[in-house]
Amino acid sequence: MTKRITVVPAAGRAVPDPEAGDLLPGAGREVPDNAYWRRRLADGDITVETTTKAAKAAKPEEPK
Repeated sequence: MTKRITVVPAAGRAVPDPEAGDLLPGAGREVPDNAYWRRRLADGDITVETTTKAAKAAKPEEPK
């Protein structure tokens, strides 16, 4: 099973997602942790979202 990471495009960047065949949405997307995305990270095109689904489930959002 391939490890997956959640990535978000850096401000002002349009990043192609070869797996989905479109641009990475501003809200981010879960993608395979592979050389393509590692290169985008090294170039500063994306950031890796560190909040996991498990952490979100354990800490529900506060009402606004």
